[in-house]
Amino acid sequence: MTDRPVVEDLLRSLAPQVLGVLTRRWGDFCACEDAVQEALIAAARHWPADGVPDNPRGWLLRTAERRRTDLMRSEAARRRREERVAREPAAPQAPAADDSLALLFMCCHPALTPASAIALTLRAVGGLTTAQIAAAHLVPEATMAQRISRAKQRLKGSSTVFDVPEPGAPDRPERLRRVLHVLYLMFNEGYTTSGGPVLHRADLSGEAVRLARELHRSLPADGETTGLLALMLLTEARRPARTGPHGELVPLDRQDRTRWDRDLIAEGTALLRGSFAHRGRPGEYRLLAAVAAVHDAAARAEDTDWPQILGLYGLLEQVAGSPLVTLNRAVALAMVNGPAAALELIDGLDAEGGPLAGHHRVHAVRAHLLETAGDTAGALDSYRTAAARTTSMPERRYLTARAAQLHGRAAEGPPGREG
Repeated sequence: MTDRPVVEDLLRSLAPQVLGVLTRRWGDFCACEDAVQEALIAAARHWPADGVPDNPRGWLLRTAERRRTDLMRSEAARRRREERVAREPAAPQAPAADDSLALLFMCCHPALTPASAIALTLRAVGGLTTAQIAAAHLVPEATMAQRISRAKQRLKGSSTVFDVPEPGAPDRPERLRRVLHVLYLMFNEGYTTSGGPVLHRADLSGEAVRLARELHRSLPADGETTGLLALMLLTEARRPARTGPHGELVPLDRQDRTRWDRDLIAEGTALLRGSFAHRGRPGEYRLLAAVAAVHDAAARAEDTDWPQILGLYGLLEQVAGSPLVTLNRAVALAMVNGPAAALELIDGLDAEGGPLAGHHRVHAVRAHLLETAGDTAGALDSYRTAAARTTSMPERRYLTARAAQLHGRAAEGPPGREG
């Protein structure tokens, strides 16, 4: 008998390899993915009780091949497949890593929305079940199944090719950018879950890190791929200190930094330094990783090099500007020049019709800045607004607690005041 967690880890690592072989061999991603999922279900049912076979990858491949044959819709489809195989010379089997990378590029096809690409990537490349993906995104399993099914059908109707674009291919930069973006979104959703009762989902961010490692292993000379992995590691290192004993949110400036994972920080820092050896102007992920590295280098919050962080966000606005980048620059600006300049900067973000109008993070930042500036009434209003608009329960509890503390201090009045 084999422990079920051991089997699950093995299946997760083998799933993209088997799917890659089938897709390269037959070309029909949808049918091959269905076949692999059925093979995984069969393995999950038999291996814990019967033991893992001597050649688990071969067992899965044979089972998936049989399932694929069973899933053929008609004799006509089978005949078309046999005729095509007979006409084409047998292609040499590519390494499993190449197949996994090709799957990653396929699942991040521009025809898919980011949400669909993340779901399909987690299933096809990450080896997660539909139920696990649904749980990570806090949606019913049936809803996630429909999302994945629509994504597969969209891929089937597109002109996507099962391959990794060659270095000189004209579409390579855009396709790689899409892959990096999907992995970045996946990590962020795991590190700070957008809604629900918990602050983070370690399984989701951990899978993003694993896939980023695979991508970096295949493309070690790509600076932004290296930068993304460095960013993930430097950020993930802080996870142990982000929550208190009851799951409550602990902001960066109040974290116990002795709990940060120093091994991840060292690895991420080394990757980041190596990435700047690559030619070309640093892009979004290397600059974000540099910001994370500055935070991680500070032994205490008050030791943080905020002028350097402000400069990095200024560069980031030039390279890959976005409203959230501007919001983060406002925080750094407040730490360097005081809250007044930062408040002026974020007013445009939250103005009617502004890019972040109504977003809870703008209100949370404004609350902190107003509190620093001594505007208690304004800070209270912003804290309460931010708490009402976030869908994350840990964030809501934190913001509500901040408002309550501020209200309590305001009620007490200055020292020596009567009544």
